Amino acid sequence: MAANTLNDLLAATDHPPLAPAQSEQFAAYLALLQKWNARTNLTAIRDEQGILSRHFLQSILCAAGLPAGIHTLLDFGSGAGFPGIPIALMRPEIEVTLAESQNKKAAFLREAVRTLHLTTKVHSARAEELKQKFDCVTLRAVDNMAAAIPAAIQLIAPNGWLAVLTTRSEAGAVQQIANPFGEFHWPTPIPLRSGTDHMLLTAQARKSQFNPQ
Repeated sequence: MAANTLNDLLAATDHPPLAPAQSEQFAAYLALLQKWNARTNLTAIRDEQGILSRHFLQSILCAAGLPAGIHTLLDFGSGAGFPGIPIALMRPEIEVTLAESQNKKAAFLREAVRTLHLTTKVHSARAEELKQKFDCVTLRAVDNMAAAIPAAIQLIAPNGWLAVLTTRSEAGAVQQIANPFGEFHWPTPIPLRSGTDHMLLTAQARKSQFNPQ
């Protein structure tokens, strides 16, 4: 079963196993993702093992690595819902908004939210059009990080967080892009998968210096 495989992957990172209800939700998410992937290009990774080890595992570890006290979160360029939907499943205290401008992917997100009985919002337009500020904005595998990071920063509330799922080799570039747009505190990155350089890079915007342009 996929749930057993996912729990084995989590155990290898010292993460506790999923609760039974969470296992059922992730199984339903996997089935829906595979069904839609058969007729539209949601993700480049289509095999079950790859989805579990890359998309699900990394997103769950991202959810665990986010700081406490986050109440609202925007998944910028959500695609097939990573990491936003797993964050909503693992951190129900967080009000998640999924921003995705591609119609087919936004339609999938709406179907996933309905199937999984989530209260998550889907913004089916460019994230830059949102007027709300969020306690945290996540980015993962967006097409143009150089443009996406400054846009994401403008959507962060004072003392809020930028959370980027990236690699160790790209972390420096992420910081270089972000730093001109505010004063940030960068905690130690969190590994997202053993044996790889995938990591969660977070930055807190310091209220007195934060000045997005």
